[in-house]
Amino acid sequence: MRFSRKSVQDYALVLLGTLIQALALRLFLIPATLVSGGVSGAAQIINFFTGWPIGLMVFVGNVPLFVLGWRYLGGVRFALRTAAAIASFSFLTDLLVVFLPAGGVTDDLFLNSIYGGVVLGIGLGIVYRGKGTSGGSDILGRILNHRLGISISQSYMITDTLVVLLGGIAFDWEHALYGVVVIYVSGLAAEMASEGGNIYRTAMIITALPQEVTQRVLTVLERGVTLLEATGGYTGEQRPVLYCVVTRSEVNQLKELVREADPNAFMVIGQANEALGEGFRPLEKV
Repeated sequence: MRFSRKSVQDYALVLLGTLIQALALRLFLIPATLVSGGVSGAAQIINFFTGWPIGLMVFVGNVPLFVLGWRYLGGVRFALRTAAAIASFSFLTDLLVVFLPAGGVTDDLFLNSIYGGVVLGIGLGIVYRGKGTSGGSDILGRILNHRLGISISQSYMITDTLVVLLGGIAFDWEHALYGVVVIYVSGLAAEMASEGGNIYRTAMIITALPQEVTQRVLTVLERGVTLLEATGGYTGEQRPVLYCVVTRSEVNQLKELVREADPNAFMVIGQANEALGEGFRPLEKV
């Protein structure tokens, strides 16, 4: 198999992401007995009772899921990145025992849940940027989605909730509640790390004066505008809908420009996680 420069970058991101995830476990979650869900959470519970290496159990637990979920992992390249993520995360989780203090950084449950969630989420997001997944819940979610029609988000909720409940039984319910905080915070951090913090705004404008509004947006904001042909459901009249993408800081200026051009315009503002192309992040650099 030939590896392009982009493939090497992707694998480097996967390895970096799994290292950060392993650090989150060893510095914050494992010392505080905080379960974050998924196979790693189940491995923490088993380790608590048996002393078996967590990384090894993560690897063993992911092997059957990976085999079952191979066809749902989005192609060979995507599956190979996931395999690399599982293997490196498992290895690093056990390797870091030698270099990191067993008691972690702090004894405070709240600090461990917040910082553990943030660091874990950043690691997950970087793995996603490398076009891989962390295995475990990701694979199981895809299997449940294809076999039973359960949405992937619901699959995550089911599997993570089950593991957290088991953590409450194994440790105590205070730790289980903080485990929910870890899951929530890590999800936010993963989204931020994988998609970036540049949240853009999309605007759809229905106006009787499309040319005037378009001209103002083009000349003042220097943003592109697309005219979409539409038909009014009540009037049956043909009227263009203007579509444009702006940054958060430009939203109020856009509203004012539309108001000045047509005070009777109808405007809907939405949110986009990423904008690629002219005027934003160049598509060829993605």
